[in-house]
Amino acid sequence: MGRVTERRKVIRIRDGAVSTRPDTLVAEEPLEIRLNGKPLAITMRTPGDDFALAAGFLVSEGVLAEQRDLQNIVYCAGATADGSNTYNVVDVRTTPDVPIPDITLERNVYTTSSCGLCGKASLDAVRTTARWPIADTPPVRVTPELLAGLPDRLRAAQRVFDRTGGLHAAALFTGDGELVDVREDVGRHNAVDKLVGRALQNGDLPLSRSVLLVSGRASFELAQKAVMAGIPVLAAVSAPSSLAVDLAAETGLTLVGFLRGSSMNVYAGEDRVALRAAAAQG
Repeated sequence: MGRVTERRKVIRIRDGAVSTRPDTLVAEEPLEIRLNGKPLAITMRTPGDDFALAAGFLVSEGVLAEQRDLQNIVYCAGATADGSNTYNVVDVRTTPDVPIPDITLERNVYTTSSCGLCGKASLDAVRTTARWPIADTPPVRVTPELLAGLPDRLRAAQRVFDRTGGLHAAALFTGDGELVDVREDVGRHNAVDKLVGRALQNGDLPLSRSVLLVSGRASFELAQKAVMAGIPVLAAVSAPSSLAVDLAAETGLTLVGFLRGSSMNVYAGEDRVALRAAAAQG
């Protein structure tokens, strides 16, 4: 089974002093995701929560939406030429009544920023595929004070980051700021997929009363994953992209960026942020 961390020798230089010592690094390995036996995608990830990652990825693709859509997920035996199992290939089996999109090696999907689709096509793809329109979700109201406290709570829960300094993280909070789940991965999109996949496996989708916090920037891809999971509030400690803001405005997603201490920018969906009247007027 793949490890979360690995040890490597490093030459350490501190104030002119040179020493050799082992260093703890975050593990990175490829994961091939197959759908009903057919290759679908390969992602570089930190081993662990692979089944949740695959399930969450398929939620963002619009294939899975409910716990009953998923029949099972298994590691593929004999994944190499000699028949050994590398635990780097998973096969997701859907229940017979789940419609499966046409899958080829030249897939025309919208899950990555390099997929070649223009911005308008990407926005249309999410809008037409999303199962739970965010605008129709129960009202969630968060205060700036609540949002300001979330990054420290996420950072405190990053156990592997403390050992490696090389991981992105994503966390789900309730509208009251209670930490529900946190996942770490070398890929920020994988961390979100692991959260969403676990929610699907537990029968908790849509996450219509949740706040999603990511440790890096808010790309279109992460905004898309929030929308596909029915999450109404996405907050990031860094900047959003222009297409992420467009998607948030289009779907009703509340998008907060540069969440650092008591400072933050609200780019869309400000109706869910309980601003003081005076501040709002200013």
